[in-house]
Amino acid sequence: MELLTRYFQNAAGELVQDSAGFLRANWYSKSRTLADTQALFNHMLLALQRNGWSRILINQVGMQPFSPKEQAWVAHEWVPRAVREGGYRYGAVVVSPNVIVRLATAYITTHVQNLPLTYRSFDAEADAVAWLLQQPASARL
Repeated sequence: MELLTRYFQNAAGELVQDSAGFLRANWYSKSRTLADTQALFNHMLLALQRNGWSRILINQVGMQPFSPKEQAWVAHEWVPRAVREGGYRYGAVVVSPNVIVRLATAYITTHVQNLPLTYRSFDAEADAVAWLLQQPASARL
């Protein structure tokens, strides 16, 4: 039986630690500021470091699109830092039905080509979890 523990929550979303050895990032549908987004992502990095994990399940089903500033910050600052300092290696994205959200996310995922990071997109959370559980739990293995 999996155990879920909320790690962090703000206007952007919530982070839940899954006892199966990965972090769940659930984006909320409400409006958020750049600071909210940065805080959520910075806590993702802290959770990866604290647990020694390499995997994140990212649920964007109800999410508002990333702003251009959010996209740039995530792609150029946070992702490289998360890979380098947090051991981030695998992201399973449960995609939004909103095409603008998908495009904003695609911008980020296409800017990680030179990093040891793999993203996969899924329509169903169960499929995303199944794939994530096939990936190494720790980047230190």
